[in-house]
Amino acid sequence: MKHVVCYSGGHTSALAAIEVVRRFGKTDVVLLNHDMHFSVEDADIKRFKREVADYLGLPVTYANRRNAQQDQFDVCVEAQAFKVGNGSELCTARLKTEPFRDWLAENVPDKDAICYYGFDPSETDRMQRRIGMMAAIGYRVDFPAIWQNRTITATEDVGISRPSTYGVFKHGNCVGCLKAGWQHWYIVYCTRPDIWLKAKWAEEEIGYAIHHDKTGPVYLDDIESRFAIMQKAGVICTEKAKHQTFWAQARKVVKIYEETESLPCECAL
Repeated sequence: MKHVVCYSGGHTSALAAIEVVRRFGKTDVVLLNHDMHFSVEDADIKRFKREVADYLGLPVTYANRRNAQQDQFDVCVEAQAFKVGNGSELCTARLKTEPFRDWLAENVPDKDAICYYGFDPSETDRMQRRIGMMAAIGYRVDFPAIWQNRTITATEDVGISRPSTYGVFKHGNCVGCLKAGWQHWYIVYCTRPDIWLKAKWAEEEIGYAIHHDKTGPVYLDDIESRFAIMQKAGVICTEKAKHQTFWAQARKVVKIYEETESLPCECAL
C-alpha cells in the first residue's frame, strides 16, 4: 500500500504529510508535489517544502508539466482558454491534474494507494468532490485534518516556520491565481506588477477575461484605474480580512482620500 500525500507546499498539506508519516512510517509514503514556475510560486514556499521533507526524511517527488517551465498564463495562452469544458480552470488541469493522474498511472497502476489531502474540517464540500473524483479513477482518499488524536497543528511545533506568504495570502497558491477574486488581484496589482502585466497579456492573447461578474467579463484593464486609486488611498493589501470587511473598508478609505484630495490646498487660500 502506497500512501501518496498531495504535497502542495501549503501549511495544511505539510501537516497532512507529518500525520501520515507518524501513523504509517515513511517507508511507503510519497510526498507528491507539482512544482510551480519560480515566478509565481514564492521562494519561501519552495523553502518550506524542502524543510518539511527533510524533517520527515523523505524526498519530494515531482510530477511536473514540462519541468515547471510554464506558469498559469503560458499554459492558458497555449490552449487559448482560461477554462476547460466543465468550467474549471485550465491551468489546474494542465499543471496539476494531468501530471498527477499520469504519475498515478505509471507508479501505482494496481491502484493500491491512498491519496491524502490537507483539506481542513471546514472544507467538507471539497472533500466530497475529491472523494467522488478519485473514486471515479479507482483510488481512495483520506484527510488527516479530520482524524481523531491529531499529533500536530502547526509546523512551528517542529521548528519549521510556515511560508512568509501567509502574512498576506490565505493559501499557498500561485500568485495571480486564476481561481481567486479581486481581493487577491488587488494584492497582485500592488506587489507584483510583472504578474499583473503578464495576466493582461494573457487576456489580450486569448481575447477573453479572467474574471466575470453578473454582467459578463471584466478585464484587468477595466479595474486598473480603481485599483490605482485604492493604492494611492492606502488600502492595505491582504487576503486575511473577510471579503465583505475588506471591500467595506476599502470604500471607506477611498472616500476619505477622495474628499481630502478635493479640498483646495493651503496656498490657494
